[in-house]
Amino acid sequence: MNILSAVIIVFLVLEILNVIILYFAPRNQRGNGLGVFRAYDKAKEDPEVFALVQYLTNWVAGSKIIFIALLVVIVLCGDRQTILYSVVALIISIATFFWRLYPAMRRLDAEQQLNPPGYSKTLGIMIACFLVVFFVALILFLCGDV
Repeated sequence: MNILSAVIIVFLVLEILNVIILYFAPRNQRGNGLGVFRAYDKAKEDPEVFALVQYLTNWVAGSKIIFIALLVVIVLCGDRQTILYSVVALIISIATFFWRLYPAMRRLDAEQQLNPPGYSKTLGIMIACFLVVFFVALILFLCGDV
């Protein structure tokens, strides 16, 4: 197993845990659960809004399952080049967080709509760490047989 496969597997485990939270404990404040949004409980007051929230939560979890399944196939069956390109794709796709989601989270945080306060910064640091780990693994992979 090379370093790229190893970091993909660690990422897979984290994503699987995230899917479990989204499906079975969406109100959780860990693992990108919806409990960090103060509006989550307010949405329950309006059945139509809450139905939309539940649908979108399950849609995100279902999309993550597709993503997880593809990464499992890549790790199990992919050659070195496929795994390399997969990590490049992961870096690019994860980096898109900073395009739309991070600005929205910062705005929500500034408007005190997130609990705990400062969650957007914590999430931004966590996503940046994912990017750094993937990028370092990519450099190590390209510089030698790691």
